[in-house]
Amino acid sequence: MVPNWLEPLAIASLALAFLCAATIVALLLSRPQKMWIMDIVWPVTALYWGPAGVWGLWDMGTPPASPTKRMLQRQAQVEAKGEKKERKATTKPFWQQVAVGVTHCGAGCTLGDIIGEWLVFAFGWTLLGEKLYAELLVDFPLAFGIGIVFQYFTIAPMRGLGIKEGLVAAVKADTISILAFEIGLFGWMALTAFVLFPGESIASWNHWFQMQVGMIVGFLTSYPANWLLLRKGLKEPM
Repeated sequence: MVPNWLEPLAIASLALAFLCAATIVALLLSRPQKMWIMDIVWPVTALYWGPAGVWGLWDMGTPPASPTKRMLQRQAQVEAKGEKKERKATTKPFWQQVAVGVTHCGAGCTLGDIIGEWLVFAFGWTLLGEKLYAELLVDFPLAFGIGIVFQYFTIAPMRGLGIKEGLVAAVKADTISILAFEIGLFGWMALTAFVLFPGESIASWNHWFQMQVGMIVGFLTSYPANWLLLRKGLKEPM
């Protein structure tokens, strides 16, 4: 049973998260990030971190680029295609580089998990009599696929790679990170499904509040993996 106080808390948390995401979208429409994929990452991050996502953009996001500057950057990328690029030095503290890397991985996972959850709900899928197993079976491939796409659009332009080489590099860079995020998320969701709130509908407010909590847990479990990947040079600092 969901306690009476938890449902209003869930609604408030979700409403605040959407408000924070909308605020970030409004900010980025006029002053986009240098790397366009981060214009998607930051609002998605706010869907589970809420106000902390807004703070993350303010404190750890790269300095925003004007629309004119964005066009010049894209033109430079086109001209430099196929050429070996030197990695850009970053002035962020290493812990912030890692945190931004996790937001990037987490955004792809979050979108995949959201899509997967609604597919499981819409079709009423279960596996071995449990909807959680069906969620894992559907959510994880979507989270992995979208996460790799996000990483491709980061690592390929930065290294000047083609499609095949870029996808291979993206898989190497983000597989461990995605696995760590999903382990944290589904570890928490297993606790809620089997111990705290068994039998709860995906369409409930509390289910999505617990997804928010699970994504924060996933962020924390993915942080050490991203630390290692950046130290080894397998993932690009952003």
